[in-house]
Amino acid sequence: MIEVLRAGLCDLVMDLGWPGWGALGVPAGGAGDPAALAAANALVGNNEMAAGLEVTLLGPLLRFPLGGVVALTGAPFAATRSSGAALAWNQTLVLAAGETLSLERAETGCRCWLAVRGGLAVPPVMGSRSTFLPAGFGGHLGRALQGGDVLPCGTPAGAVRLLRARTPSNAQAAPLRVVAGPQLGQFDDAGLAAFFAGTYRVNAASDRRGLRLRGPAVTHAQSALPSQGVLPGAVQVPPDGQPIILGWDGPVTGGYPVIAAIISADLPRLAQLRAGDAVRFVTMELERARALAEAAWEIEELA
Repeated sequence: MIEVLRAGLCDLVMDLGWPGWGALGVPAGGAGDPAALAAANALVGNNEMAAGLEVTLLGPLLRFPLGGVVALTGAPFAATRSSGAALAWNQTLVLAAGETLSLERAETGCRCWLAVRGGLAVPPVMGSRSTFLPAGFGGHLGRALQGGDVLPCGTPAGAVRLLRARTPSNAQAAPLRVVAGPQLGQFDDAGLAAFFAGTYRVNAASDRRGLRLRGPAVTHAQSALPSQGVLPGAVQVPPDGQPIILGWDGPVTGGYPVIAAIISADLPRLAQLRAGDAVRFVTMELERARALAEAAWEIEELA
């Protein structure tokens, strides 16, 4: 059991989401960095499908009445336990009964993930415990956490092991790597030059549905386009020429031309972009993108 003494900016119960439900209008959803959540779950002895907490920019104050085994991955936050000691990232942490865990502001990046041994045992919806804010279902009552909420935890299995994660290298400042989108041919030379040579900034209006960018206008043919299936990481360009990178809670169909798609290996970086961050794009061959798709997290025993 976890008691929410103070809610953060946007604390959401998340697992790996709803892959395969797009035909019914349900987006993939789930954690913005599935590999980071899976690593946190591995550190506490959970199955990778267990639900944890996704924390954005400013975190909550949580109390563990019965204690618990937890792990934090993703962007580092200023974080302390009851004693005032700083919390380590990417390793197993044991909390005594009654201890609190305070997550303050993100030091870099935007989001982190908290896993607790046994997983967050909120009721599943369509096979997932993730929160889908636009429709108000899943997670804890279909919304972000609020002060006074109590989250149930599942029953742990097996003995506690103290583990540490070796995280993937951080190349947050590097350009986002993309492959060609299905409507690349609709963009003229000036539009392509603007997209690949320009630097964009993440607009404050961005959220889990999509990252809105501001920068050089990307010109393209304004021909009618039938609705098409789209996935997280698709870069569509509306008539104003300002690209939108579709997010995890974004639509499953779109009517704007898609100039490019972020490769799978770079999708976790989207979860760490915040308003004002610079974004650039660079092309990559499809076969190379497939070869990079494997996550690079490694788990080892603590000495």
